[in-house]
Amino acid sequence: MDDIVIRAMAKWPNVPVVYGWLALDRRGQWSIKSASPGGSAGAAARFEPVTKPKLIEFIGRNYAHDERGHWYFQNGPQRVYVTLAYTPLVYRIARAHPLSFETHTGAPCATLQAVWMDEAGNLLLVTEHGPGLLLDRDLPRGLEALSYADGHVLDEERLLALIEEGDDAAGVYFNTGAASVPLTLISSDDAPRRLGYVLEPRPPENQPEC
Repeated sequence: MDDIVIRAMAKWPNVPVVYGWLALDRRGQWSIKSASPGGSAGAAARFEPVTKPKLIEFIGRNYAHDERGHWYFQNGPQRVYVTLAYTPLVYRIARAHPLSFETHTGAPCATLQAVWMDEAGNLLLVTEHGPGLLLDRDLPRGLEALSYADGHVLDEERLLALIEEGDDAAGVYFNTGAASVPLTLISSDDAPRRLGYVLEPRPPENQPEC
């Protein structure tokens, strides 16, 4: 987290938190809620992509989570909770041989702790940074890393059985070339609970969203 943000938090510790204004999609794209062109108080809101590189970098450096699994952007003294399309992080391949990863915020990953596959064949990774979806464009390479205990690449028939039938993943591993991690199946609906995060943080009862 930026020093200027830490100082702002110390100087103004009681700034109200914000809910429902910042979102993260399945490709690691931030979007922010914006008033409709009419601008009236009751106008419907829409989300627009955050496109300015400096702002994207600033959000990424100051993105964290609390003890409840609520992820947020610390915007100076104000905490802005993030609505998640699927996972709080999106991982992309940083290097192909051996496989290594970085988060959508650009943080390199040192330790691959767990690998999950959902019912659509998506791969979810858990590293020291937290749980995240493997970026769709990198998924084919990720699926190629699935292997049996003896190192042989998973055959297409077994892969389809995992995806389409929810076949038992026992004996299947995700092999980066430097480490081999057991694969576990997971339901996308159950991922937040099992991996410890909240899709849509909400304020406590009787507290406004700001």
